[in-house]
This record gives sequence, structure tokens and C-alpha cells, in this order.
Amino acid sequence: MMDRARLGLLLVMFAALATPGLAAPYAALVMDARTGKVLHSRNADTRLHPASLTKMMTLYVAFEAIRRGEISLDTKVKISRKAAAEQPSKLGLRAGSRIALRYLIRAAAVKSANDAATAIGEAVSGSEAAFARRMTRTGKALGMTKTTFKNAHGLTERGHMSTARDMSILGRHLLYDYPQYYNLFSRQSTNAGLAQVYNTNRKFLRAYRGADGIKTGYTRAAGFNLVASAERGNERVIATMFGGSSTAARNARVAELLDMGFKRAPSNVAVRKPRRPAYQGSAKMSPKVIKVKPTITAVTSSLRPTPRPGAVPSDELLLALVEDVEKNVKTARDEAQVTREPRAPLVTPIKRPRDLGQLALVPPKPRETEPRVITRATTSGGRHWSITLGYHVTRYDAERVLLQTALQEIETLDDALRKVANKPRGWEANFVGLTADRAQLACARLSARGVNCETRGPAG
Repeated sequence: MMDRARLGLLLVMFAALATPGLAAPYAALVMDARTGKVLHSRNADTRLHPASLTKMMTLYVAFEAIRRGEISLDTKVKISRKAAAEQPSKLGLRAGSRIALRYLIRAAAVKSANDAATAIGEAVSGSEAAFARRMTRTGKALGMTKTTFKNAHGLTERGHMSTARDMSILGRHLLYDYPQYYNLFSRQSTNAGLAQVYNTNRKFLRAYRGADGIKTGYTRAAGFNLVASAERGNERVIATMFGGSSTAARNARVAELLDMGFKRAPSNVAVRKPRRPAYQGSAKMSPKVIKVKPTITAVTSSLRPTPRPGAVPSDELLLALVEDVEKNVKTARDEAQVTREPRAPLVTPIKRPRDLGQLALVPPKPRETEPRVITRATTSGGRHWSITLGYHVTRYDAERVLLQTALQEIETLDDALRKVANKPRGWEANFVGLTADRAQLACARLSARGVNCETRGPAG
């Protein structure tokens, strides 16, 4: 006779797999995250209510804004009445209060707080409506062809629709475009400033081996939705489901979908990361991804940052720059102590001037050897690799990023040339004239610090 525990388990599985019992239209897709190949789909292109899966795009756009310098994690966001009045789930923000953006991101990712999501949208784009339009443009650039966003939180609204395929595409981009933030989605709990919040997906994260994200969603119109990602060995699978009848039924079905994915995915396959889309911050910009082949050309002007017209640096700014130099050189020296080979020279720290007058008046010490005049970036000896640190709003921003990065990575970037190029997507910051090994090492070390970088060979 079957024992009660086994009978109960079978009843739960039967209830979870019975499609007629789903509360909303059912859709599912399973994807090999490494390649983007679809391993299973059902109604994957049916437009349905995404519920709080919406917050995946809210966070993606926020990460994009941080990367481009539009806003920072430490920005104090003023909470509007609209954000404070959002329906639960919510963090409990009060109108007129201020809170750091990092806490809003944590609350939206972990607790799925609607008030935090609205506050993020208003902080980035000025209003939730403008932010929703940016979300839709970004989605189109990612390949989410059947998705339209009307708000930042996912509560049911006419025209606010997506598909299982589109949400799987978005989940893959979150994983590969912003790996430095991806750990948010696997946190069982986190400090959100006002309170310790707990993950809405923690039951699934605890129950399924290898699961590390991504996002749950529920409204009466949508049912119980989930985009889940799991990694086992060399394999990573993303499974998306719309229309579950309960949390338990949804989790059981998604576990089955992930199991199916791991069975069908090859054990060893080359990872083909998705291409990051063109910047979609301005409504005037085309959503088409512009591919630009980088070239190394003659240096026709000084790479020294050009002062802004009429701008005279203040004493406070000069002091801040000196302190920043000291901090970055100290970081480089500490890392050299840990990673350097025997007999490798240590980095000598820069001495702080006694007063600010020295910084402006004392000329630089001449080199002992004759300086080498560089007329063009050489490609001899294999030094035809470069790394790019992305696009920036102004030339000043790009040059500042290059200078700070060079100080952080003195060991690997000491011989590199700094180059700023005016591209359709903004001012591109590059280090050129590197060997393949040096470029890859520098980019790996910068990525470990959370700096977005990309290596480029002679063919781009």
C-alpha cells in the first residue's frame, strides 16, 4: 500500500501539471542560456500579462543608466506621492523622503516592491511614463518584439503585455550584460535601507539545485509567473512560465521545465554571449544596433583631457583628484603585492603635495631617458589589441574614466595609449596598443572590480 507521503507528492505533481487548472493562459519556454537556443516552447509568442516580471526590465534600464553615468548607486532619490501610493507588495516608502538608489534596486529585485520600482523609474527618466517608454525601446533593441511596457512595476494595465520568449531573452541579457548585479536575484534576503526584505522566490531557490534567479510575478490577470535560471556544471538553462495557478504549482512546473532543459542541452558548448544593445535613453535614437568596426588610426591631437571652456578647477576639486590618485595607486600596489611574481618591482606611491599650490605650479619632473614621440598607435610586436570601457555622454566623462582606470590598473595599462572616439552612441573610451595577453588580463582584472570592459582584436 502506498504511504501517505508518496501519495501526497503525486497529488501535488498532478495538480501542478494539469494545464486545465491554470488560473490564466499558460505559456512556457526553455532556453540554453549559453547559446540562446530554444529547447522547448509552448505558446511562447502569446502576448500575456507579465506581472512583476516587468521589474526585470526596470532593473536592466537602471543598470544601463548607472553604467552610462546618468545616475549612481549612491544617488539619493526623492520619493514622490505616486511612488509612495503604489499597491503592495511595497517597501513602505514615504512621500518626500530620500533613499539611496541601491536600496530601491534591492527592494525591487528581492522583495518585488512596487513603490521602489516606480521610484527607480522616476529617478532615471523624470516620470514613470517616460521610463516605461524607455523600457519598451530598450526591449525592442534586445529583440523583445512583442513586448510593450506601460509602467515600471507590472501591475495590470491595458497594453502592458509581454511573452514567454521575450522574457527569456531579457533574463539572458540580465545574466550576461550585467553579471556584477546578477547576484541580487539569488539573495534570500537583503538590507533595503528601511527594512530587511526577503526574496519572493526563496522557496524555489532553496528547493531546486543550481537555481540562482531570476524573478517571480503575480497578479490576478497574469496568474503565477516565473523566469528561473539554474546552472549545473558547464550547463545553464533559463525557463520561463506564465499562468500558474499557485506558487507551488508554478514552482513544480518550472522545476520540470529546467529538468527538461538540462536533459536536452549539450554538456559542452561554446558560450555565445548576446550583444549589448545600442543605448536607448533618448526617444530620438533609433533602436537599431549600430555595429562599428574599431580602427587604430594616427593620433592627430593630444590625448590629454581638454579643460572645459572657462572652467577653472577649484581647490576642493584639485584636492579630491589628488586623494583619488593616492587611493587608486594604493589599490594597485596592494594587488601587486599579492599577485606579482618574484623580483617584480613594487608600485611606488605618488607623494601628496604639501599644499595645492604645488599641484598647479611645480612642473613635472623630466624623464631620465629621452622621451619617445608617438605619431601613431603601433601594431608591431602584436600590440594591435585594445579594450573599450563603453560609451559616455561627454568627452570629459570618457577621458576621466580612462584616467581613473589607468591609475587602477597601472601594472597592465602602463604602456597603453588612451583614446576617446566620437561615435553615434556617444564618446567611446578606449585603451589601444596592447598585446592580446595584456588586453585580456587588464579586462579580466577590471571586470573583477565591476568595471565593464571589452577586448577587441585587430579585426574588431
